Amino acid sequence: MARKSNMTRMQAAALPWRRVAGAGIEVMLVTSRETMRLIIPKGWIGKGLPPPAAAAREAFEEAGLHGVVATAPFGSYTYLKRLEDGSDVRCLVDVFAFAVTGQYEIWPEKGQRMLHWFPPSLAAELADDEGLGLLLGAIARGEIVLE
Repeated sequence: MARKSNMTRMQAAALPWRRVAGAGIEVMLVTSRETMRLIIPKGWIGKGLPPPAAAAREAFEEAGLHGVVATAPFGSYTYLKRLEDGSDVRCLVDVFAFAVTGQYEIWPEKGQRMLHWFPPSLAAELADDEGLGLLLGAIARGEIVLE
C-alpha cells in the first residue's frame, strides 16, 4: 500500500488555448507519460522560477508550445501524485492561461505524450483530474474567460 504524505506541494500548470475561426476556443490536453491520463502540462515550481514561467516551461517541455502565459492563475485544483518511491503527495496546482502562438518541431518530451485539441466542454468531460474538469467546465459555461 502506498504511503501518503501530509505535506501539500505546489505545481504550476499551463492551459494551452487557441481561437479557431467559426469554432471559438479550443484547449489542449496532453497524455501523462506513464498512465496516458488526459491532463494539462504541469510540473514542480523550481527555485527562483516564478510560477507563470514554470507553467510556460511545462508547455514547452511536454507539448513543444510557445505563446503568451498569463501573469496570474485563473484557478487551481488539487490531486494526488504518485512519486517514484510509491508514496503519494497532495499537489495544489495553480493553472495559468497559455495563449498558444505556435509549436516547435522538436521539444524535450516529443513522442512521449499525445496532444489533443478539444472544445472546453468536451475537455471537461475527458480530463482525468476532477478539479481540472471543473475548471474546464467553468470555461465552457463562460464563467472563466481565457484572454
